[in-house]
Amino acid sequence: MAEEKELSYKEAIEKASSSITRFPLIHIRGEKNILYLFYEDMKENPRREVERIMRYLDLSVSDDVINRIVELTSFKSMKENPMANYSCIPSPVFDQSISPFMRKGEVGDWKNHFTPEQSKMFDEDYEKQMKDVNIPFRSLI
Repeated sequence: MAEEKELSYKEAIEKASSSITRFPLIHIRGEKNILYLFYEDMKENPRREVERIMRYLDLSVSDDVINRIVELTSFKSMKENPMANYSCIPSPVFDQSISPFMRKGEVGDWKNHFTPEQSKMFDEDYEKQMKDVNIPFRSLI
């Protein structure tokens, strides 16, 4: 088997071309029982989003439990947790020296990596793929 050439970030985006989407597109027409969560919303108000999940699952827990969930699911806490950050995975399987599984936890960091042309390509592809889906999308807080 021929060894694959390692692509630069720019080459990888160009190779992916129109198959890039900002989140996985689920092709389920007419499905009503789906809860969409967005990272931007979770960063903006994690407690509100945990409460949304609880309502969606028809669960009720104490404020103390919700506070603990918010604390344990914070980016900082998960980045330090080997069960969440994949640091317990052997490097031949997932080499974190190349790129850690959890990077910065910032909203909008993509702007530091995409050129205006790549962002435009992304937006055009998103519009095309999502034209029949009514899911509000935001990329900033």
